[in-house]
Formats: sequence, structure tokens, C-alpha cells
Amino acid sequence: MAVCEVCGNDYALSFEVHTVDDSVHTFDSIECAAHKLAPICDNCGCKVLGHGLQAGGQFFCCAHCARAQGHAELADSA
Repeated sequence: MAVCEVCGNDYALSFEVHTVDDSVHTFDSIECAAHKLAPICDNCGCKVLGHGLQAGGQFFCCAHCARAQGHAELADSA
């Protein structure tokens, strides 16, 4: 068993996530993994769980938020 680094639950079905910077994280749920690893929209502050958008070193959850920060060239792709 391993302990989730977000909630502290010691869970038999925990899993590891290996990131591109070679760090390793242990979680007991996708919810905890998203809480720790998902980028945050630089406009509204929500977790970006879908594809999202990036511009000027910023992350956005949607084109509306990107436009609110001056990135009119971005569009959602559904």
C-alpha cells in the first residue's frame, strides 16, 4: 500500500504518476492527481482538466478566458 500525497489515504490501489520532469507522485484517486497536477486557468482560476489553451506562457480553460486576458487569436476546438 502507498500513501496519497494529497489526502494522506493509505490505499491498496494507489498509483504513481511520472511527469516529464522525472518527478514521481503517488495518488489514491484521479481526483487527487488532478488537484495536484492540473494547471490552473490564469483568468478564472479553475483547474484545466481538458485540452485547454496556452498563450504567452499562460494557461486557459477556454477561449473566453484567453480573450479576457488579451489573446483574441485563440479559439476553442471541440
